[in-house]
Amino acid sequence: MRQAARRLLQEAGKPRAEVSILLTDDARIRELNCTYRGYDSPTDVLSFAQNAPEGDMVLPALPGHPELLGDVVISVETAARQAERHGVTLEQELALLAVHGILHLLGYEDETEAGARQMRAREQEILGFFLS
Repeated sequence: MRQAARRLLQEAGKPRAEVSILLTDDARIRELNCTYRGYDSPTDVLSFAQNAPEGDMVLPALPGHPELLGDVVISVETAARQAERHGVTLEQELALLAVHGILHLLGYEDETEAGARQMRAREQEILGFFLS
């Protein structure tokens, strides 16, 4: 998971960027999903950007400090079920979810068909190396 995240950030031109990743359970991610997205159900991954524009203003990075991209929250319980369903290891599924969450922090979206295709392609580019 760590290698994939580092590779993605390096290739995105943000090698010093900071991302926090919280591994949690279905109950906690359900609370977060309900509070912040209005969906009263667990999900696999949520992303919370720290550098999202507020109005027209983007908060600047502090000189000499890494850029704070945001937080990625992953349900290990959901990841384990998905790993079993997809025939991959839990580690591989967690790497996929971490990369997916970071891609959201980098501005990718998967709400449209075109956006989802672009995200899947980028995930494969990053993870193909680590999952081979």
